[in-house]
Amino acid sequence: MLQVGFFSRKWRPELIRNLGRLSHSCARGAHTIADETGMKADSSEAREIPIRHSREKIDDDSKSNQQVKEEKALPLYKHHIPTDIFQKTLLTVGAAAAALLDPRRHDMVAVLGETTGYTALSKIYAMMIEDEEGRQILIDKPRINSSTLNLPFLRQLPEGTLGHAYIKFLDDNQVTPDSRLPVQFVDDPELAYVMQRYREGHDLFHTVLGMPTNMLGEVAVKWIEGIQTGLPMCVGGAIFGPLRFRPKQRQKYISEYLPWAVRVGRSSKLLMNVYFEKRWEQSLTELRDELGIESPPSL
Repeated sequence: MLQVGFFSRKWRPELIRNLGRLSHSCARGAHTIADETGMKADSSEAREIPIRHSREKIDDDSKSNQQVKEEKALPLYKHHIPTDIFQKTLLTVGAAAAALLDPRRHDMVAVLGETTGYTALSKIYAMMIEDEEGRQILIDKPRINSSTLNLPFLRQLPEGTLGHAYIKFLDDNQVTPDSRLPVQFVDDPELAYVMQRYREGHDLFHTVLGMPTNMLGEVAVKWIEGIQTGLPMCVGGAIFGPLRFRPKQRQKYISEYLPWAVRVGRSSKLLMNVYFEKRWEQSLTELRDELGIESPPSL
């Protein structure tokens, strides 16, 4: 764990718990707002993320302030928890501190990504709209989980294909496609899907890049994601992650992993624009060549 000198070991666990409570309290407050309007975020009445070919700007000039406030308090998609600026600030501060003190708090890392990512998500959306494959992803809105993937089919694909490599990655690292949390705090259905797609595609990014899930691999992937997407969560992980490296890891990181990650991040195709579900049978080597991804450093 990253050592933070001004927190004593004695009460650091209590601080983490309190920060977690702070973030969850804010979330509960947002749930209360939804309840009072007669719409719960996880109710059957909550709307699913709609399919749209382009984002539509909503003109609120003709609406009263009360109407606008009431609309902002309603869930926009399944799992959505509407929050105001004050609540988002509390969530951001609490989640950032909790994630810094305990990087294993994936729930706090997820919250931080959602509350700080609006500008970056908007740019990712624009890049996807301009790309034929990315635009099709936004139209179809595919999900990556065990209910949408034909895992037995992927498992029987020939060695060297994307599908076979993805299954091997899941098996080797003992992870499942269902490990990603649903997006809750992004106040735009289209951008919420972009965040969900990024989250569910992360293991596929690892697979295509040939990076393991150890600290070196995670930081390298975060550099590529940060350069391509600009998501503050990714940039922060790329910058602060190396603080936890041991001396040998740091040397390998500086000499091999960092230069490779920066080159790939700058020169390769945006990974968010890859419709992986249509490429399971494609050769992984061929896919890397198509995307402009050079061979990864030796593990």
